[in-house]
Amino acid sequence: MSLKKWTDDELASARNQIEEWRTKHDQSIWNGRKGNIVGLLGVFGISTGVVFLTFDGIDVAGFIPILPGTAICFTWWKIKQQYKKNSGFLEEIKEEIARRTKKLEKAEKKINANPATQTDNEGQAL
Repeated sequence: MSLKKWTDDELASARNQIEEWRTKHDQSIWNGRKGNIVGLLGVFGISTGVVFLTFDGIDVAGFIPILPGTAICFTWWKIKQQYKKNSGFLEEIKEEIARRTKKLEKAEKKINANPATQTDNEGQAL
């Protein structure tokens, strides 16, 4: 997807939405140390279920810790992937906004530096 075709309003809107999502993510349980602990609890559930199946034989009770552990690990992984994708996209948007700002500044400097548009005190071109 080319950001060069987006309007300035679309870029600003997308940036604001992603930053809002990022702020929400930073306050959720899936971020930082708590997120890693939740992921490890999922792994612990899977490993406990495997141990139950190994030592007790194949039984329904052995699958009980595996199912929520798998769901927790998958959710943790999916959220980490989404965070990486959104962070990368946010950086691309910020780079595009900076590039456009720099381009506008160059254009303004050219207009201001053009001697044909400058006049002396009597209104004659220099």
